[in-house]
Amino acid sequence: MDRFEAMHVFCKVVELGSFAAAADRLNMSTSAVSRQLAQLETLLSARLLNRSTRRISLTENGRAYYERCLLLLADLEEAEEMVGNASLNPRGTLRLTASISFGASHLAPALGEFARKYPEMKFDLQLSDRPLDLVEEGLDLAIRIGRQGSQNLVARRIGGVTLITCASAAYLAEHGTPQHPEELAHHACLAYSYAPDPEAWRFQGVTGDEFAVSFEAAITGNNGSALAEIAAAGRGVTRAPDFILGPLVTQGRLVRILPDWDNASMPIWAMYPSRRHLSARVRSFVSFLETWLAEPRQAVSPAIA
Repeated sequence: MDRFEAMHVFCKVVELGSFAAAADRLNMSTSAVSRQLAQLETLLSARLLNRSTRRISLTENGRAYYERCLLLLADLEEAEEMVGNASLNPRGTLRLTASISFGASHLAPALGEFARKYPEMKFDLQLSDRPLDLVEEGLDLAIRIGRQGSQNLVARRIGGVTLITCASAAYLAEHGTPQHPEELAHHACLAYSYAPDPEAWRFQGVTGDEFAVSFEAAITGNNGSALAEIAAAGRGVTRAPDFILGPLVTQGRLVRILPDWDNASMPIWAMYPSRRHLSARVRSFVSFLETWLAEPRQAVSPAIA
């Protein structure tokens, strides 16, 4: 038995959640995958996985061994990259996640250009407004906007966006145009459910003074683009990054309000589990994306040191 190969198979089973999925990804038979795991457990004299007809799960020993295997395999990959040309020509599969709106409008075209530049790269892109656990989902990288979230991840700021506040012309004609954030407490505000505090918006004025307003959400949703469409239909006030609302303002479907209070930049973070084991493909793509976002064609602000 090749111990490193068995460790790799074991990690793939845990990452994908089944023997069949791991076998398909590794181009092996399911029986071969099962045999590798059985031999590994025999070698270790420990059970690594709980198996049932419906699912598998890690034992306590399996969890500890899985975490160490990830580090060891990352060390091996890093060593191979050091003596090869992977840093100049990244290759392999990059598994990453981002929010749906940002992923579609910005990450996807950047990824396409990067793939054209480095044809040996492959990508597994998972768009979700719900923050995914990188380790549990087997992801290499997350692009997130706003608060960093997990303290177990390394974060690198690669850009910024501006939050803007909008409503439709019809809504404003019926309910009036707010002149100060405090007036929003009396309006139908649309809340983004994955925000740190969905029913509270924080503003920063041109002089740097800050104001927070709390409200009872008229509608709560887990996607900024969907909330923007609801606002465009005249159902309330929405607050979201400029790359979501800007196009609707340009089209005349939304009207920007309180522009003197939208002066704070929200950071865009590239987040990954460990700086020590940052692969060449992650390093290359993060650097590429930072440059991509800083170019004038993008509707986001460059990173601020």
